[in-house]
Amino acid sequence: MSLTSSESTAVTTATLPPPGTPDIEIARAVQPQSILLLAQQRLGLAADSLIPFGHYKAKLDTRHVGPVDPASFGRLVLVTAITPTPAGEGKTTTSVGLNDGFNQLGVRSSVCLREPSLGPCFGMKGGAAGGGRAQVIPMEDINLHFNGDFHAITAAHNLLASILDNHIHWGNEAGLDPRHVYWRRVLDLNDRALRNTIVGLGGSAHGLPRETGFDITVASEIMAILCMADDLTDLRQRLGRIIVGRRHDHTPVTVSDLGVEGALAILLRDALQPNLVQSLEHNPVFIHGGPFANIAHGCNSVMATRYALSLNDVVVTEAGFGADLGAEKFIDIKCRQSGLSPDAVVLVCTVRALKMQGGMRKVDLARPDLAALHEGAANLERHILNLRQFGLTPVVSINRFPTDAEEELIAIQAICRELGVNAVVANHWALGGAGATDLAQAVLDQMAEGSPEVQPLYPDHWTLVEKIETIASRLYHAGDVAFSADARRQLEEYQQLGFGHLPVCIAKTQYSFSADPKLRGAPSGHTLPVREVRLSAGAGFVVAVCGDIMTMPGLPRRPAALDMGLNAEGDVYGLV
Repeated sequence: MSLTSSESTAVTTATLPPPGTPDIEIARAVQPQSILLLAQQRLGLAADSLIPFGHYKAKLDTRHVGPVDPASFGRLVLVTAITPTPAGEGKTTTSVGLNDGFNQLGVRSSVCLREPSLGPCFGMKGGAAGGGRAQVIPMEDINLHFNGDFHAITAAHNLLASILDNHIHWGNEAGLDPRHVYWRRVLDLNDRALRNTIVGLGGSAHGLPRETGFDITVASEIMAILCMADDLTDLRQRLGRIIVGRRHDHTPVTVSDLGVEGALAILLRDALQPNLVQSLEHNPVFIHGGPFANIAHGCNSVMATRYALSLNDVVVTEAGFGADLGAEKFIDIKCRQSGLSPDAVVLVCTVRALKMQGGMRKVDLARPDLAALHEGAANLERHILNLRQFGLTPVVSINRFPTDAEEELIAIQAICRELGVNAVVANHWALGGAGATDLAQAVLDQMAEGSPEVQPLYPDHWTLVEKIETIASRLYHAGDVAFSADARRQLEEYQQLGFGHLPVCIAKTQYSFSADPKLRGAPSGHTLPVREVRLSAGAGFVVAVCGDIMTMPGLPRRPAALDMGLNAEGDVYGLV
Protein backbone atom coordinates (compact mmCIF):
# COMPACT_ATOMS: atom_id res chain seq x y z
CA MET A 1 0.00 0.00 0.00
CA SER A 2 1.37 3.42 -0.96
CA LEU A 3 2.09 5.81 1.87
CA THR A 4 1.93 8.95 -0.23
CA SER A 5 -0.83 10.92 -1.89
CA SER A 6 -0.85 13.43 -4.71
CA GLU A 7 -2.87 15.91 -2.67
CA SER A 8 -1.77 17.39 0.66
CA THR A 9 -4.43 18.22 3.21
CA ALA A 10 -2.35 20.86 5.00
CA VAL A 11 -4.24 23.79 6.49
CA THR A 12 -2.83 27.05 7.73
CA THR A 13 -2.56 27.81 11.42
CA ALA A 14 -1.96 31.52 10.85
CA THR A 15 -5.35 32.47 12.27
CA LEU A 16 -4.87 30.55 15.51
CA PRO A 17 -3.98 32.36 18.74
CA PRO A 18 -0.27 32.50 19.56
CA PRO A 19 1.38 29.75 21.63
CA GLY A 20 0.75 30.28 25.32
CA THR A 21 -2.96 30.83 24.81
CA PRO A 22 -5.03 28.39 26.92
CA ASP A 23 -5.84 25.19 25.06
CA ILE A 24 -9.56 25.72 25.33
CA GLU A 25 -9.28 29.12 23.60
CA ILE A 26 -7.14 27.69 20.82
CA ALA A 27 -9.70 24.94 20.29
CA ARG A 28 -12.57 27.45 20.14
CA ALA A 29 -10.74 29.53 17.53
CA VAL A 30 -11.20 26.77 14.95
CA GLN A 31 -14.56 26.14 13.31
CA PRO A 32 -15.02 22.36 13.02
CA GLN A 33 -16.10 20.87 9.75
CA SER A 34 -19.34 18.93 9.48
CA ILE A 35 -18.46 15.43 10.67
CA LEU A 36 -20.59 13.89 7.91
CA LEU A 37 -18.75 15.89 5.23
CA LEU A 38 -15.35 15.14 6.75
CA ALA A 39 -16.11 11.41 6.90
CA GLN A 40 -17.19 11.40 3.28
CA GLN A 41 -14.27 13.44 1.93
CA ARG A 42 -11.47 12.01 4.07
CA LEU A 43 -12.60 8.44 4.76
CA GLY A 44 -14.99 7.69 1.90
CA LEU A 45 -17.86 6.96 4.29
CA ALA A 46 -21.45 7.55 3.25
CA ALA A 47 -23.75 9.49 5.56
CA ASP A 48 -25.66 6.35 6.58
CA SER A 49 -22.38 4.89 7.89
CA LEU A 50 -22.45 7.40 10.75
CA ILE A 51 -24.67 8.11 13.73
CA PRO A 52 -24.31 11.89 14.30
CA PHE A 53 -24.10 13.35 17.80
CA GLY A 54 -24.71 16.93 16.76
CA HIS A 55 -22.77 18.49 13.88
CA TYR A 56 -19.19 17.65 14.84
CA LYS A 57 -19.23 14.23 16.54
CA ALA A 58 -20.44 10.86 15.35
CA LYS A 59 -20.28 7.14 15.90
CA LEU A 60 -19.54 4.65 13.17
CA ASP A 61 -22.62 2.60 12.40
CA THR A 62 -20.74 -0.66 11.99
CA ARG A 63 -23.84 -2.34 10.53
CA HIS A 64 -23.54 -0.05 7.49
CA VAL A 65 -19.76 0.29 7.34
CA GLY A 66 -19.51 -3.50 7.18
CA PRO A 67 -16.75 -5.87 8.33
CA VAL A 68 -13.11 -4.91 8.06
CA ASP A 69 -10.67 -6.65 5.73
CA PRO A 70 -7.22 -7.16 7.31
CA ALA A 71 -5.75 -7.55 3.82
CA SER A 72 -6.47 -3.86 3.21
CA PHE A 73 -5.06 -2.58 6.49
CA GLY A 74 -2.71 0.40 6.54
CA ARG A 75 0.40 0.67 8.69
CA LEU A 76 0.08 1.02 12.47
CA VAL A 77 2.25 3.46 14.44
CA LEU A 78 2.28 3.20 18.23
CA VAL A 79 3.04 6.33 20.28
CA THR A 80 4.34 5.77 23.80
CA ALA A 81 6.50 7.78 26.20
CA ILE A 82 9.12 7.84 28.90
CA THR A 83 8.05 7.65 32.54
CA PRO A 84 5.64 10.57 33.17
CA THR A 85 6.48 13.48 35.45
CA PRO A 86 4.57 16.59 36.58
CA ALA A 87 6.61 18.44 33.91
CA GLY A 88 4.53 16.80 31.18
CA GLU A 89 5.52 14.68 28.19
CA GLY A 90 2.69 15.27 25.70
CA LYS A 91 1.98 11.79 24.36
CA THR A 92 -1.55 12.60 23.19
CA THR A 93 -0.38 15.96 21.84
CA THR A 94 2.33 14.15 19.90
CA SER A 95 -0.11 11.54 18.58
CA VAL A 96 -2.40 14.28 17.25
CA GLY A 97 0.51 16.34 15.89
CA LEU A 98 2.11 13.32 14.21
CA ASN A 99 -1.18 12.46 12.50
CA ASP A 100 -1.51 16.06 11.30
CA GLY A 101 2.12 15.85 10.12
CA PHE A 102 1.40 12.71 8.08
CA ASN A 103 -1.54 14.44 6.45
CA GLN A 104 0.56 17.51 5.69
CA LEU A 105 2.93 15.19 3.83
CA GLY A 106 -0.03 13.90 1.82
CA VAL A 107 -0.39 10.57 3.64
CA ARG A 108 -3.93 9.33 4.23
CA SER A 109 -3.82 9.01 8.01
CA SER A 110 -6.03 8.96 11.11
CA VAL A 111 -5.24 8.79 14.81
CA CYS A 112 -6.86 6.50 17.40
CA LEU A 113 -6.97 7.95 20.92
CA ARG A 114 -8.40 6.93 24.28
CA GLU A 115 -11.42 8.62 25.83
CA PRO A 116 -10.93 10.99 28.77
CA SER A 117 -12.30 10.09 32.19
CA LEU A 118 -14.20 12.66 34.24
CA GLY A 119 -12.03 11.79 37.27
CA PRO A 120 -8.84 13.48 36.00
CA CYS A 121 -10.78 16.29 34.30
CA PHE A 122 -12.17 17.45 37.65
CA GLY A 123 -9.17 16.22 39.62
CA MET A 124 -5.55 16.97 38.78
CA LYS A 125 -4.45 15.69 35.35
CA GLY A 126 -6.98 17.60 33.25
CA GLY A 127 -8.41 16.62 29.88
CA ALA A 128 -6.99 14.32 27.23
CA ALA A 129 -7.61 15.99 23.90
CA GLY A 130 -4.05 17.12 23.18
CA GLY A 131 -2.66 20.60 23.62
CA GLY A 132 -1.57 23.79 21.89
CA ARG A 133 -2.07 23.52 18.14
CA ALA A 134 -2.19 19.72 18.23
CA GLN A 135 -5.66 19.19 19.66
CA VAL A 136 -8.87 17.32 18.97
CA ILE A 137 -12.17 19.18 18.76
CA PRO A 138 -14.81 19.81 20.04
CA MET A 139 -12.55 19.82 23.09
CA GLU A 140 -15.17 20.35 25.81
CA ASP A 141 -17.47 17.66 24.44
CA ILE A 142 -14.65 15.12 24.21
CA ASN A 143 -13.50 15.73 27.78
CA LEU A 144 -16.99 15.85 29.33
CA HIS A 145 -19.59 13.06 28.83
CA PHE A 146 -18.18 12.17 25.38
CA ASN A 147 -21.10 10.53 23.51
CA GLY A 148 -22.16 8.82 26.74
CA ASP A 149 -19.79 5.82 26.44
CA PHE A 150 -18.48 5.88 30.01
CA HIS A 151 -21.96 6.44 31.38
CA ALA A 152 -23.13 3.32 29.53
CA ILE A 153 -20.24 1.32 30.98
CA THR A 154 -20.99 2.66 34.47
CA ALA A 155 -24.67 1.74 34.11
CA ALA A 156 -23.92 -1.76 32.81
CA HIS A 157 -21.38 -2.42 35.57
CA ASN A 158 -23.73 -1.24 38.31
CA LEU A 159 -26.69 -3.09 36.81
CA LEU A 160 -24.68 -6.28 37.24
CA ALA A 161 -23.89 -5.30 40.84
CA SER A 162 -27.57 -4.72 41.63
CA ILE A 163 -28.63 -7.96 39.91
CA LEU A 164 -26.02 -9.83 41.93
CA ASP A 165 -27.18 -8.43 45.28
CA ASN A 166 -30.80 -9.01 44.28
CA HIS A 167 -29.97 -12.62 43.41
CA ILE A 168 -28.51 -13.16 46.88
CA HIS A 169 -31.53 -11.47 48.51
CA TRP A 170 -34.07 -13.69 46.73
CA GLY A 171 -32.65 -17.07 47.62
CA ASN A 172 -29.19 -17.18 46.00
CA GLU A 173 -29.90 -20.06 43.60
CA ALA A 174 -26.37 -19.84 42.19
CA GLY A 175 -24.98 -20.55 45.67
CA LEU A 176 -22.76 -17.47 45.86
CA ASP A 177 -20.66 -17.18 48.99
CA PRO A 178 -21.37 -13.57 50.13
CA ARG A 179 -17.89 -13.44 51.66
CA HIS A 180 -16.37 -14.01 48.22
CA VAL A 181 -18.24 -11.68 45.89
CA TYR A 182 -15.63 -10.01 43.65
CA TRP A 183 -17.84 -7.58 41.73
CA ARG A 184 -17.68 -4.04 43.12
CA ARG A 185 -19.42 -0.89 41.90
CA VAL A 186 -17.97 1.92 39.76
CA LEU A 187 -18.22 5.67 39.31
CA ASP A 188 -16.42 7.84 36.74
CA LEU A 189 -15.18 10.32 39.34
CA ASN A 190 -12.38 10.40 41.90
CA ASP A 191 -13.81 9.66 45.37
CA ARG A 192 -11.54 8.06 47.97
CA ALA A 193 -14.39 7.84 50.51
CA LEU A 194 -16.07 5.16 48.36
CA ARG A 195 -13.09 2.81 48.11
CA ASN A 196 -14.46 0.59 50.86
CA THR A 197 -18.14 0.43 51.78
CA ILE A 198 -20.75 -1.83 53.38
CA VAL A 199 -24.02 -2.45 51.56
CA GLY A 200 -27.26 -4.04 52.73
CA LEU A 201 -27.54 -2.23 56.06
CA GLY A 202 -30.95 -1.45 57.57
CA GLY A 203 -32.47 -4.87 58.07
CA SER A 204 -33.44 -7.88 55.98
CA ALA A 205 -35.64 -5.85 53.63
CA HIS A 206 -32.55 -4.01 52.39
CA GLY A 207 -30.41 -6.98 51.41
CA LEU A 208 -27.60 -8.98 52.97
CA PRO A 209 -24.92 -6.82 54.62
CA ARG A 210 -21.49 -7.35 53.09
CA GLU A 211 -18.27 -5.45 52.43
CA THR A 212 -17.67 -4.06 48.96
CA GLY A 213 -16.48 -0.79 47.43
CA PHE A 214 -16.18 1.40 44.35
CA ASP A 215 -13.60 1.57 41.58
CA ILE A 216 -13.36 4.30 38.94
CA THR A 217 -15.25 3.34 35.78
CA VAL A 218 -12.13 2.97 33.65
CA ALA A 219 -10.94 0.16 35.97
CA SER A 220 -14.10 -1.83 35.26
CA GLU A 221 -13.69 -5.13 33.49
CA ILE A 222 -16.60 -4.04 31.30
CA MET A 223 -14.46 -1.12 30.08
CA ALA A 224 -11.74 -3.60 29.09
CA ILE A 225 -14.28 -5.90 27.45
CA LEU A 226 -15.65 -3.03 25.34
CA CYS A 227 -12.08 -2.25 24.26
CA MET A 228 -11.16 -5.85 23.45
CA ALA A 229 -14.41 -7.02 21.78
CA ASP A 230 -14.41 -7.84 18.06
CA ASP A 231 -18.13 -7.17 17.61
CA LEU A 232 -21.48 -7.30 19.41
CA THR A 233 -21.50 -11.11 19.51
CA ASP A 234 -18.03 -11.23 21.01
CA LEU A 235 -19.03 -8.50 23.48
CA ARG A 236 -21.96 -10.57 24.76
CA GLN A 237 -19.85 -13.72 25.04
CA ARG A 238 -17.15 -11.88 26.99
CA LEU A 239 -19.75 -10.37 29.32
CA GLY A 240 -21.06 -13.85 30.03
CA ARG A 241 -17.56 -15.03 31.04
CA ILE A 242 -17.16 -12.40 33.77
CA ILE A 243 -16.62 -14.10 37.14
CA VAL A 244 -18.54 -12.23 39.85
CA GLY A 245 -17.66 -14.45 42.80
CA ARG A 246 -17.40 -18.03 43.95
CA ARG A 247 -19.49 -20.62 45.73
CA HIS A 248 -18.69 -22.24 49.06
CA ASP A 249 -17.01 -25.08 47.15
CA HIS A 250 -14.75 -22.47 45.45
CA THR A 251 -16.26 -22.96 41.97
CA PRO A 252 -16.73 -19.65 40.10
CA VAL A 253 -20.07 -17.95 39.42
CA THR A 254 -20.28 -16.13 36.09
CA VAL A 255 -22.57 -13.53 34.55
CA SER A 256 -23.99 -16.32 32.39
CA ASP A 257 -24.98 -18.14 35.60
CA LEU A 258 -27.00 -15.06 36.55
CA GLY A 259 -28.46 -14.75 33.03
CA VAL A 260 -27.87 -11.00 32.71
CA GLU A 261 -25.38 -10.76 29.82
CA GLY A 262 -28.17 -9.83 27.40
CA ALA A 263 -29.28 -6.86 29.49
CA LEU A 264 -25.68 -5.65 29.85
CA ALA A 265 -25.21 -5.87 26.09
CA ILE A 266 -28.30 -3.70 25.56
CA LEU A 267 -26.75 -0.89 27.61
CA LEU A 268 -23.43 -1.23 25.74
CA ARG A 269 -24.74 -1.60 22.18
CA ASP A 270 -24.25 2.04 21.18
CA ALA A 271 -21.13 2.54 23.31
CA LEU A 272 -19.45 -0.27 21.34
CA GLN A 273 -19.55 1.82 18.15
CA PRO A 274 -16.28 3.80 17.66
CA ASN A 275 -16.43 7.60 17.85
CA LEU A 276 -15.25 9.94 15.10
CA VAL A 277 -14.15 13.56 15.60
CA GLN A 278 -11.42 15.76 14.07
CA SER A 279 -8.19 17.57 14.83
CA LEU A 280 -7.71 21.33 14.61
CA GLU A 281 -6.48 20.69 11.05
CA HIS A 282 -9.63 18.74 10.21
CA ASN A 283 -8.01 15.31 10.07
CA PRO A 284 -10.03 12.26 11.20
CA VAL A 285 -9.68 11.16 14.82
CA PHE A 286 -11.15 7.98 16.33
CA ILE A 287 -11.61 8.17 20.11
CA HIS A 288 -12.91 5.09 21.88
CA GLY A 289 -12.38 3.70 25.38
CA GLY A 290 -9.23 2.77 27.17
CA PRO A 291 -7.60 5.32 29.53
CA PHE A 292 -5.57 4.66 32.72
CA ALA A 293 -2.72 2.29 31.81
CA ASN A 294 -1.63 2.39 35.45
CA ILE A 295 -4.70 0.45 36.66
CA ALA A 296 -6.14 -0.86 33.37
CA HIS A 297 -4.74 -2.02 30.04
CA GLY A 298 -4.77 1.55 28.75
CA CYS A 299 -5.38 1.11 25.01
CA ASN A 300 -8.16 2.37 22.76
CA SER A 301 -10.60 -0.20 21.36
CA VAL A 302 -9.68 -2.99 18.97
CA MET A 303 -12.73 -2.09 16.85
CA ALA A 304 -11.68 1.55 16.46
CA THR A 305 -8.13 0.55 15.51
CA ARG A 306 -9.29 -2.00 12.96
CA TYR A 307 -11.80 0.34 11.31
CA ALA A 308 -9.21 3.10 11.15
CA LEU A 309 -6.68 0.71 9.58
CA SER A 310 -9.23 -0.34 6.96
CA LEU A 311 -9.84 3.30 5.96
CA ASN A 312 -6.30 4.72 5.97
CA ASP A 313 -2.75 4.15 4.76
CA VAL A 314 -1.34 4.98 8.21
CA VAL A 315 -2.96 4.91 11.65
CA VAL A 316 -1.39 6.50 14.72
CA THR A 317 -2.45 5.09 18.09
CA GLU A 318 -1.38 5.78 21.67
CA ALA A 319 -0.95 3.63 24.75
CA GLY A 320 -1.22 5.11 28.22
CA PHE A 321 1.57 6.48 30.43
CA GLY A 322 5.15 5.21 30.00
CA ALA A 323 6.25 2.40 27.70
CA ASP A 324 6.74 0.08 30.70
CA LEU A 325 2.95 0.20 31.25
CA GLY A 326 1.04 1.23 28.12
CA ALA A 327 3.30 -0.14 25.40
CA GLU A 328 3.84 -3.40 27.29
CA LYS A 329 0.09 -3.91 27.64
CA PHE A 330 -0.50 -2.86 24.04
CA ILE A 331 1.76 -5.68 22.85
CA ASP A 332 1.25 -8.33 25.53
CA ILE A 333 -2.54 -7.90 25.82
CA LYS A 334 -4.10 -5.99 22.90
CA CYS A 335 -1.88 -7.30 20.13
CA ARG A 336 -1.83 -10.82 21.55
CA GLN A 337 -5.65 -11.02 21.52
CA SER A 338 -6.40 -9.04 18.35
CA GLY A 339 -3.62 -10.08 15.99
CA LEU A 340 -2.64 -6.44 15.46
CA SER A 341 1.03 -5.47 15.40
CA PRO A 342 2.76 -2.08 15.25
CA ASP A 343 4.83 -1.28 12.17
CA ALA A 344 6.69 1.46 14.05
CA VAL A 345 6.84 3.02 17.50
CA VAL A 346 7.43 6.63 18.57
CA LEU A 347 8.85 7.24 22.05
CA VAL A 348 8.00 10.71 23.37
CA CYS A 349 10.30 12.62 25.71
CA THR A 350 10.87 16.22 26.70
CA VAL A 351 13.86 18.19 27.93
CA ARG A 352 11.85 19.15 31.01
CA ALA A 353 10.87 15.61 31.91
CA LEU A 354 14.39 14.25 31.50
CA LYS A 355 15.80 16.96 33.75
CA MET A 356 13.16 16.13 36.33
CA GLN A 357 14.06 12.44 36.05
CA GLY A 358 17.61 13.61 36.76
CA GLY A 359 16.61 15.20 40.07
CA MET A 360 15.82 18.77 39.04
CA ARG A 361 12.92 20.55 40.77
CA LYS A 362 9.91 21.52 38.67
CA VAL A 363 10.33 25.22 39.53
CA ASP A 364 13.86 25.17 38.07
CA LEU A 365 13.12 23.39 34.79
CA ALA A 366 13.32 26.53 32.64
CA ARG A 367 17.04 26.78 33.49
CA PRO A 368 19.39 24.85 31.16
CA ASP A 369 21.16 22.02 33.00
CA LEU A 370 23.02 19.47 30.90
CA ALA A 371 24.15 17.53 33.96
CA ALA A 372 20.55 16.88 35.10
CA LEU A 373 19.58 16.09 31.53
CA HIS A 374 22.28 13.43 31.18
CA GLU A 375 21.38 11.98 34.58
CA GLY A 376 17.70 11.73 33.62
CA ALA A 377 18.52 10.26 30.20
CA ALA A 378 18.94 6.91 31.95
CA ASN A 379 15.13 6.75 31.99
CA LEU A 380 14.99 7.32 28.23
CA GLU A 381 17.66 4.68 27.66
CA ARG A 382 15.76 2.14 29.78
CA HIS A 383 12.61 2.62 27.69
CA ILE A 384 14.55 2.30 24.43
CA LEU A 385 16.15 -0.96 25.59
CA ASN A 386 12.79 -2.23 26.84
CA LEU A 387 11.11 -1.62 23.48
CA ARG A 388 13.91 -3.51 21.77
CA GLN A 389 12.98 -6.56 23.85
CA PHE A 390 9.72 -6.60 21.86
CA GLY A 391 11.60 -6.30 18.56
CA LEU A 392 10.90 -2.56 18.20
CA THR A 393 13.41 0.23 17.60
CA PRO A 394 11.69 3.52 18.40
CA VAL A 395 11.91 6.87 16.73
CA VAL A 396 12.37 9.29 19.64
CA SER A 397 10.19 12.40 19.46
CA ILE A 398 11.53 15.31 21.49
CA ASN A 399 8.36 17.27 22.21
CA ARG A 400 9.68 20.81 22.21
CA PHE A 401 8.77 23.36 24.89
CA PRO A 402 9.44 27.12 24.49
CA THR A 403 11.93 27.03 27.39
CA ASP A 404 14.14 24.31 25.82
CA ALA A 405 17.74 25.37 25.18
CA GLU A 406 19.25 24.40 21.85
CA GLU A 407 22.19 22.66 23.50
CA GLU A 408 19.77 20.50 25.49
CA LEU A 409 17.95 19.37 22.35
CA ILE A 410 21.28 18.59 20.67
CA ALA A 411 22.38 16.62 23.74
CA ILE A 412 19.30 14.35 23.61
CA GLN A 413 19.86 13.69 19.91
CA ALA A 414 23.50 12.79 20.61
CA ILE A 415 22.46 10.40 23.41
CA CYS A 416 20.00 8.71 21.07
CA ARG A 417 22.60 8.37 18.31
CA GLU A 418 24.87 6.56 20.74
CA LEU A 419 21.97 4.18 21.44
CA GLY A 420 21.40 3.62 17.73
CA VAL A 421 18.04 5.39 17.44
CA ASN A 422 16.86 8.43 15.55
CA ALA A 423 15.69 11.43 17.62
CA VAL A 424 13.64 14.20 16.01
CA VAL A 425 12.71 17.56 17.53
CA ALA A 426 8.96 18.07 17.05
CA ASN A 427 7.21 21.41 17.49
CA HIS A 428 3.59 20.46 16.88
CA TRP A 429 2.44 22.12 20.13
CA ALA A 430 3.34 25.52 18.65
CA LEU A 431 3.02 24.86 14.91
CA GLY A 432 0.52 22.04 14.52
CA GLY A 433 1.14 19.49 11.79
CA ALA A 434 3.82 21.66 10.18
CA GLY A 435 5.89 21.21 13.33
CA ALA A 436 5.67 17.40 13.09
CA THR A 437 6.47 16.77 9.41
CA ASP A 438 10.11 15.91 10.20
CA LEU A 439 8.91 13.37 12.75
CA ALA A 440 6.34 11.97 10.33
CA GLN A 441 8.98 11.63 7.61
CA ALA A 442 11.37 9.87 9.99
CA VAL A 443 8.65 7.33 10.82
CA LEU A 444 7.84 6.84 7.12
CA ASP A 445 11.53 6.31 6.36
CA GLN A 446 11.80 3.68 9.08
CA MET A 447 8.66 1.87 7.92
CA ALA A 448 10.02 1.85 4.38
CA GLU A 449 12.81 -0.40 5.63
CA GLY A 450 10.26 -3.10 6.50
CA SER A 451 7.99 -4.09 9.37
CA PRO A 452 9.59 -5.34 12.59
CA GLU A 453 9.01 -8.84 13.94
CA VAL A 454 7.19 -7.89 17.12
CA GLN A 455 7.22 -10.49 19.89
CA PRO A 456 5.40 -10.49 23.26
CA LEU A 457 7.52 -10.59 26.37
CA TYR A 458 6.37 -14.06 27.41
CA PRO A 459 4.51 -17.06 25.93
CA ASP A 460 0.97 -18.06 26.89
CA HIS A 461 1.98 -21.33 28.56
CA TRP A 462 4.09 -19.73 31.30
CA THR A 463 2.49 -19.56 34.73
CA LEU A 464 0.95 -16.31 35.95
CA VAL A 465 3.72 -15.98 38.53
CA GLU A 466 6.38 -16.39 35.82
CA LYS A 467 4.71 -13.73 33.69
CA ILE A 468 4.60 -11.19 36.54
CA GLU A 469 8.20 -11.93 37.49
CA THR A 470 9.31 -11.58 33.85
CA ILE A 471 7.78 -8.12 33.50
CA ALA A 472 9.22 -7.08 36.86
CA SER A 473 12.75 -8.26 36.12
CA ARG A 474 13.09 -7.50 32.40
CA LEU A 475 11.19 -4.21 32.16
CA TYR A 476 11.25 -2.77 35.69
CA HIS A 477 14.70 -4.21 36.60
CA ALA A 478 13.28 -5.32 39.94
CA GLY A 479 15.46 -7.55 42.07
CA ASP A 480 12.51 -9.45 43.52
CA VAL A 481 8.73 -9.77 43.46
CA ALA A 482 7.03 -10.00 46.88
CA PHE A 483 3.61 -11.64 46.62
CA SER A 484 1.26 -11.20 49.56
CA ALA A 485 -0.25 -14.40 50.94
CA ASP A 486 -3.61 -13.49 49.39
CA ALA A 487 -2.05 -12.73 46.01
CA ARG A 488 -0.13 -16.02 46.01
CA ARG A 489 -3.31 -17.93 46.89
CA GLN A 490 -5.32 -16.14 44.21
CA LEU A 491 -2.73 -16.90 41.54
CA GLU A 492 -2.69 -20.57 42.46
CA GLU A 493 -6.49 -20.64 42.34
CA TYR A 494 -6.60 -19.01 38.89
CA GLN A 495 -4.06 -21.51 37.61
CA GLN A 496 -6.16 -24.41 38.90
CA LEU A 497 -9.32 -22.96 37.33
CA GLY A 498 -7.61 -22.96 33.90
CA PHE A 499 -6.77 -19.27 33.53
CA GLY A 500 -2.99 -19.63 33.64
CA HIS A 501 -2.73 -19.03 29.88
CA LEU A 502 -3.98 -15.43 30.20
CA PRO A 503 -1.63 -12.43 29.99
CA VAL A 504 -1.11 -10.25 33.05
CA CYS A 505 -1.96 -6.57 33.49
CA ILE A 506 0.26 -4.85 36.04
CA ALA A 507 -1.48 -2.12 38.06
CA LYS A 508 1.15 0.12 39.64
CA THR A 509 2.25 3.73 39.87
CA GLN A 510 2.95 5.33 36.52
CA TYR A 511 5.63 7.60 37.96
CA SER A 512 8.41 5.04 38.37
CA PHE A 513 9.73 1.74 37.08
CA SER A 514 9.27 0.65 40.70
CA ALA A 515 6.17 0.69 42.91
CA ASP A 516 7.51 3.83 44.64
CA PRO A 517 6.37 6.97 42.77
CA LYS A 518 9.26 8.98 44.24
CA LEU A 519 11.92 6.67 42.79
CA ARG A 520 12.70 8.36 39.47
CA GLY A 521 15.26 7.72 36.76
CA ALA A 522 16.09 4.07 36.06
CA PRO A 523 16.13 2.28 39.42
CA SER A 524 17.30 -1.33 39.70
CA GLY A 525 17.23 -4.01 42.37
CA HIS A 526 14.00 -2.84 44.01
CA THR A 527 11.19 -5.16 45.12
CA LEU A 528 7.82 -5.16 43.36
CA PRO A 529 5.11 -5.82 45.98
CA VAL A 530 2.02 -7.57 44.58
CA ARG A 531 -0.72 -7.15 47.18
CA GLU A 532 -3.78 -8.38 45.27
CA VAL A 533 -4.70 -10.21 42.06
CA ARG A 534 -7.98 -9.83 40.15
CA LEU A 535 -9.24 -12.13 37.40
CA SER A 536 -10.82 -10.46 34.35
CA ALA A 537 -11.95 -13.62 32.58
CA GLY A 538 -14.20 -11.76 30.12
CA ALA A 539 -11.56 -9.21 29.16
CA GLY A 540 -8.96 -11.96 28.96
CA PHE A 541 -6.26 -11.02 31.46
CA VAL A 542 -5.29 -11.14 35.13
CA VAL A 543 -4.64 -7.86 37.00
CA ALA A 544 -1.79 -7.73 39.53
CA VAL A 545 -2.27 -4.78 41.91
CA CYS A 546 1.10 -3.55 43.15
CA GLY A 547 2.19 -1.27 45.98
CA ASP A 548 -0.17 1.51 47.03
CA ILE A 549 -1.92 1.98 43.67
CA MET A 550 -5.67 2.56 44.06
CA THR A 551 -8.37 1.57 41.57
CA MET A 552 -10.48 4.46 42.90
CA PRO A 553 -8.31 7.61 42.86
CA GLY A 554 -8.75 10.47 45.31
CA LEU A 555 -8.92 14.19 44.60
CA PRO A 556 -5.89 16.44 45.22
CA ARG A 557 -5.86 19.15 47.88
CA ARG A 558 -7.18 21.65 45.32
CA PRO A 559 -9.19 19.83 42.64
CA ALA A 560 -9.40 21.35 39.16
CA ALA A 561 -13.17 21.44 39.64
CA LEU A 562 -12.77 24.45 41.94
CA ASP A 563 -11.48 26.54 39.01
CA MET A 564 -14.06 25.41 36.45
CA GLY A 565 -17.46 26.73 35.52
CA LEU A 566 -19.66 28.34 32.87
CA ASN A 567 -19.56 31.96 31.71
CA ALA A 568 -22.60 34.09 30.90
CA GLU A 569 -22.76 32.61 27.37
CA GLY A 570 -22.77 29.06 28.74
CA ASP A 571 -19.19 28.29 27.63
CA VAL A 572 -16.95 26.14 29.81
CA TYR A 573 -13.92 27.78 31.41
CA GLY A 574 -11.10 26.28 33.47
CA LEU A 575 -10.93 22.98 31.55
CA VAL A 576 -7.29 22.17 30.77
